[in-house]
Amino acid sequence: MQTEKVVNHIVDWLKDYATNAKINGFVIGISGGIDSAVTSTLCAMTGLDLLCLEMPIHQAPTQVSRALNHINWLKENHDKVSMTQVDLTPVFDQLIEELPSVENEESRFMSLANTRARLRMTSLYYFAAIKNYLVAGTGNKVEDFGVGFYTKYGDGGVDLSPIADLLKSEVYEIAKYLGVNQEIIDAAPTDGLWGDDRTDEDQIGASYPELEWAMAMNDQGKSADDFEGRQHEVMKIYKRHNTSNSHKMNPIPVCEIPKNLK
Repeated sequence: MQTEKVVNHIVDWLKDYATNAKINGFVIGISGGIDSAVTSTLCAMTGLDLLCLEMPIHQAPTQVSRALNHINWLKENHDKVSMTQVDLTPVFDQLIEELPSVENEESRFMSLANTRARLRMTSLYYFAAIKNYLVAGTGNKVEDFGVGFYTKYGDGGVDLSPIADLLKSEVYEIAKYLGVNQEIIDAAPTDGLWGDDRTDEDQIGASYPELEWAMAMNDQGKSADDFEGRQHEVMKIYKRHNTSNSHKMNPIPVCEIPKNLK
């Protein structure tokens, strides 16, 4: 990958899009992870306004500290970066109290994890509307178009996606080129929706390098039956997530009314 040229391309694309839309800048949620760090840095490089939101919901202290350190680094290196902290923990806790209990605790637990992402999306659009900003998405290609590892109308609810055509390994390459804090580069990827230290790999069952390989094999028409051992298992994992999360990655189904019924 021609890293410098890719960076310049994305920065120019962001600036042109915002300028043509008569938008003042961008708002982005900073999680302490690699994707939001790279995306926010690229947005800051446009020279337009960038509002970084830090929105903890029972967040691990290490995630919060990485997020704050990154925001401070951005502010030191770019003039138009600002930061707002919105503690969503009491909002989330109050919502849980108001929601009725259910018998299936496992499904409730998953639903509440996704609710965290949707509360953050609501907060991002609150500030976007007030300041005439665009909500910048942080999803990479593997998450957005491979395994669908994001929350529908949560972190998937954005105005534009600067890094969605980059594999996770390419995001890391850009992070190193940009000088993103080493603690973020070294941190295991996590969606931060559970209040514990579980990683993306823990949830998906495969690492990002493995998923990138499976995505490439799938694009070549390969299936799990074409491989043995760990590769066979990884292909099964990839295909399972790709299939079950297709509702996120495909356009919303529209019931088309036959002309003779209108």
